[in-house]
Amino acid sequence: MDNPEHCEINSNMTLEYINKILMEEDINETACSIYQEPDALQATEKPFYDILGQTYPSSEKETVMNSDSRVGCPKSNDPSNNYREGACSGSLINDFLGSWGMHLTANDRTSQTDHLSSQFTKGDEQANKFVAVIEKLAVDLDSSELAASKQMTDAIVTQKGKHVNKIRSHPHMNLESLDARNSKHLAVSGSETIRDETFDSVLLCTGQIYCDVAHLREMKAKEAHDSSQNAQSREHGQRQVKSRAKKQQEEAMDLRALLIQCAEAIASNNQPFDRELLTKIRNHSSPYGDGSQRLANYFVDALEARIAGTGSQIYQKLLAKRRNTTDVLKAYRLFIAACPFASVAYYYSNQTIVDELVGQPTVHIIDFGIAFGFQWPSLIQRFANREGGPPNLRITGIDVPEPGFRPCKRIEETGKRLAEYAEMFNVPFQYQGVASRWENICIKDLNIDKDEVLIINCLHKTKNLSDETEDIDSARDRVLRTIRRMNPEVLIIGVVNGLYNSPFFLPRFREVLFYYSSLFDMINSTVARSHEARILIERDVLGADVFNVVACEGAERIERPESYKQWQARILKAGFMQLPVNQTILKEIERKELYHEDFLVDEDSGWLLQGWKGRITHALSSWKPKESYNNH
Repeated sequence: MDNPEHCEINSNMTLEYINKILMEEDINETACSIYQEPDALQATEKPFYDILGQTYPSSEKETVMNSDSRVGCPKSNDPSNNYREGACSGSLINDFLGSWGMHLTANDRTSQTDHLSSQFTKGDEQANKFVAVIEKLAVDLDSSELAASKQMTDAIVTQKGKHVNKIRSHPHMNLESLDARNSKHLAVSGSETIRDETFDSVLLCTGQIYCDVAHLREMKAKEAHDSSQNAQSREHGQRQVKSRAKKQQEEAMDLRALLIQCAEAIASNNQPFDRELLTKIRNHSSPYGDGSQRLANYFVDALEARIAGTGSQIYQKLLAKRRNTTDVLKAYRLFIAACPFASVAYYYSNQTIVDELVGQPTVHIIDFGIAFGFQWPSLIQRFANREGGPPNLRITGIDVPEPGFRPCKRIEETGKRLAEYAEMFNVPFQYQGVASRWENICIKDLNIDKDEVLIINCLHKTKNLSDETEDIDSARDRVLRTIRRMNPEVLIIGVVNGLYNSPFFLPRFREVLFYYSSLFDMINSTVARSHEARILIERDVLGADVFNVVACEGAERIERPESYKQWQARILKAGFMQLPVNQTILKEIERKELYHEDFLVDEDSGWLLQGWKGRITHALSSWKPKESYNNH
C-alpha cells in the first residue's frame, strides 16, 4: 500500500465501483431527504479521504451521523428496542455498505459528487475485478461466520434472572426481504431455557393441572358475568338482551356461510364476487373476537393467499419461524387445561408402556415426531417409582430437520431436557436424536438392541406424511413397513380423525371448515378471550394448519389427515395385529369431570376416540406385529 501506483489503482477501483452504485436507476429517491446538503456532502467526501490516506476534518454533524450508521443493531441503552425495523432488509447494497451506502445512493446528486467521480476514469478492468470480489463477499455473508455474528448482534435479547440470551430471527421480516435473501432462513440461536420450575409444574404429575383448570373456569365465569352486565347496561329489558344474543348467533353462522360462498366463488374463478365476500368476511372477523370471528380470521387469511398464489411461500415462512420453547410450553399448558386430547393421549401411551415393561430391565422408545418431548418427563417420574427400581431407558427422538444452520437444534434441546429429568429421578437414561424425514429412516442408524423391549410411539403426526396422491407407494405405507421390520413389542399410534384430505379444493374446504369450527368452538367454550396463551394455540397451531390446507396444493399441502378407519386398514395391511383397548385405561379416562361436559370419550373397533359435541377429532390404538401377537 506504500506504492503510489498501487494506491492509485485501488482508489480507482473503489471509486469506479461507488460511481456505478451512484448511477443505479432504482436508487431510493428519498434517502437523503432527512439530511441537509452539508451532511450529504460530508458522507460523500469522507470515504475518499480515507482511501487517499488523508484525515477528514471532524465536525459535530459528522459524529452524530456516524453514531447511527449501524443499521439494524439494537441500542444498548434502550432495552425496549430489541429489534431495529429493517435490520434484515435483504438489500445487497444496504447490507454490505450500511448507512454509508444509503447516503451515497441519495437522490441529491450534487455537482460535488459529479466532480469527484469525474476525476477517476482509469482502471476499468481492475474495477470490474473489484466488483466481482465485492459481490462474492456480499453473497458469502449469508453463509459465513461473519453473517452469523451479525445476525446474533441484530437479534440478541437480554433477559433478567437465570434466563440466558436468546437469539431469534427478526419478527418483522417480511416475504419480500426473505425472498431477496434467496429464502436462506438463518437459524442462529443461543441456548434457550431447557428446564425450570415452570416446566416441572406442567410436565410432571404435580397437580398443577387442577389449579389451571380452576383458573380457566374462574376467568370464563368472570367473562360471562362482565358480558351480562355490559349487555344489561346497553339494553333495556331481558327480551332485548335475548334478541341481541340471537342476532349475534345468526351473525356467527353467517360467517361460516360466507366462507363457503367465498370458496365456491374462488373455485369457479368468480373474481369480483370472491373479493367482495373476502372484504365482508374481513370486516366481521378478528383474532381477538369470539370463536367464530377468530376462525373466520384465519380462513380469510388463507383464502386471500390462495387467490394471490402465495400460499406455499408464506407457509414456508411460517415453518421457518422459530417458536420459543417457553411460549410453546405456555400454549401446551393452556391446551391440557382446556381439553383432554393431549393429556389423554399421553396417559394412554405411557400406561401402555408401563404395562408392557413389567419385570423388564431395559426399554427403548422410538418416538416418531418427538418435537419438544413433553410426553416423557411424567413417564420418567413413573419409572422412578416402579417396584424393583427403574428400567434402563433409551429414547430415540425422530423429527423432520428444521431449516437453517442447526437442523437438529430442537431435537438436541429435547434430549438435554429429558436427560435432566432422568438425572433428577435417578433413572438410567440414553438419548439419540435423529433429524430426518420418516420415510428415509434407516433401521441400522437407530442402534436397536435385541435384548431391549422396543416400543414405537407415534402420536398425531402421521397426518403430515404424503399419501397416494403424491406417490403410489406412499410415505405412510413405507413408514409402517419400516416399523414392522423393526419388530417392536408394541406400536402406539394416535391419529387426527379428519376427512379434509380431498385433492379437490371445494370439498376439502367444506370439511376443514367444519372440523376447525369444532376446535375453535371448543376453545371458545373453555377459555376466556383475554387469556394470553389462547392466541398462541389459535394462531401458531390451528391457524397455521388451516392455512396449509386452504392455501397450498400438491406436495406443499402437508396437512393430510385420514379417518381412523382408513388408518386401521393401512396398519393391518402393513402386518400388525390390533390390541383391544385396556378397560382400566378407558375407565380412568372416562373420569372426565375435570373437563367440559361436551367432551366425548368412546371406544370403537379397538380405537379409543376423543371429540367435541359429537365430532370425533382424535383416535388412539396399540398394535403388535402379527407373528409376535400369535406367540403370546
